[in-house]
Amino acid sequence: MISMTILLYTLAGFVLDLILGDPESFPHPVVGMGKMISFLEEHVRKAFPGTPRGLRLGGLILALTMLFSVQLLSLLLLFAAGRIHPYLAAALNILWCWQCLAMRCLAKESESVRRALEEDDLGKARLRVSRIVGRDTKDLDKEGVTRAVIETIAENFSDGEIAPLFYMLIGGAPLALAYKAVNTMDSMIGYKNEKYLDLGRAAAKLDDAANFIPARLSALLLTAAAFLSGEDGKNAFRIWRRDRRKHASPNSGQTEAAMAGALGVRLAGPASYFGKPLEKPYIGDPLRPVETADIRRAERLMYIGGFLALILLGGLRLALTLL
Repeated sequence: MISMTILLYTLAGFVLDLILGDPESFPHPVVGMGKMISFLEEHVRKAFPGTPRGLRLGGLILALTMLFSVQLLSLLLLFAAGRIHPYLAAALNILWCWQCLAMRCLAKESESVRRALEEDDLGKARLRVSRIVGRDTKDLDKEGVTRAVIETIAENFSDGEIAPLFYMLIGGAPLALAYKAVNTMDSMIGYKNEKYLDLGRAAAKLDDAANFIPARLSALLLTAAAFLSGEDGKNAFRIWRRDRRKHASPNSGQTEAAMAGALGVRLAGPASYFGKPLEKPYIGDPLRPVETADIRRAERLMYIGGFLALILLGGLRLALTLL
């Protein structure tokens, strides 16, 4: 019975994400997670020595505290809601499942960049792409902006859709929220710079572990989506096999390689972060130049891959329920 309700909550959340996306005026649990991470960081830095060892220990305690707090709080809130009325608990489950998914939101943000590019307003495109990427954008040309959007779609297809869906169908909304906590920690303190190299080490490693299976599954889903959408599925698989390790992250290169191969373009390469240039290897082959229309193609691959994931993972969950 529990397995079936998890499946129904997930399906409802998936549909709500497709229809409504992430309304900006609506409270989101990730905002609360971000505030809690900042609070914990401040107190950890005061409580532990500023040595590499002290910061690593403090970072480990921060990561574990954050992870278990989110899991425990979500379970307690669901229990309390259920005591009031079962429908309230169901509504809360569906709400969190919806908020853990970000496919419509990602498409909305990437579309805003695409429209700015089609209007030949490079300044606006740079500003809008800065909302969804971590690199410096002020010096990007039109092709650089387009490439950044495609890479973000590829990476966030895993982080923002497949990984939360994967954990949602295993442990419901609480486990999906725990994953979002891990992912949010990595995005806030998981940097390999002077400030966070030691403090964010545990968060970064935890994120790598949490995304290991979803990232590889996401790459295969993008490959399948390429076959179904008329893109180059064979090349997607070839480039994924060849270039998936050409990234500092053990996971981000998985989907970027599959996306590059599917579209027949070259992604990644040198970039600037916080004013510092970073040499990164290219992913994919430049079979043709990157063009603005590739953003739409990447979005289509993302949507098809998302539906395939729901069918595959949901079907597996249903099969296990019926056994």
